[in-house]
Amino acid sequence: MTPRATYRMQFHKDFTFADAEAQVPYLAALGISHLYASPIATARSGSTHGYDVVDPTRINPELGGEARFRRLVDRLKAHGMGMIVDIVPNHMGVAGGENGWWNDVLANGASSHYAPSSISTGANPSCSRSWAIRCR
Repeated sequence: MTPRATYRMQFHKDFTFADAEAQVPYLAALGISHLYASPIATARSGSTHGYDVVDPTRINPELGGEARFRRLVDRLKAHGMGMIVDIVPNHMGVAGGENGWWNDVLANGASSHYAPSSISTGANPSCSRSWAIRCR
């Protein structure tokens, strides 16, 4: 379905998938075809924008997790609507220890399981751990 009218929703712990789900009938009545969502991957605790991702493989539990996300999508489908999710792959938050991927790259450098995903060490395997962030 081609988007004809989108409505942006900024998800965070105080505005969750359940909150969005409650608004779907109203948005459908306005003629909105797609919900345009802020990032939904797990961000640092308390994030108000979602661009500081700490785990790109999981839907943020503060927003309601995968089960609640699926309920929102089902509700959108029931109203003939779709969803567009904002994804910025290079936005990973350091998050004071919450980002296991980042911590592993810092500890293990180019030998980290996550180094191929990291722009910090993946381009230059000779980078030392202490210079991983500056070395490209």
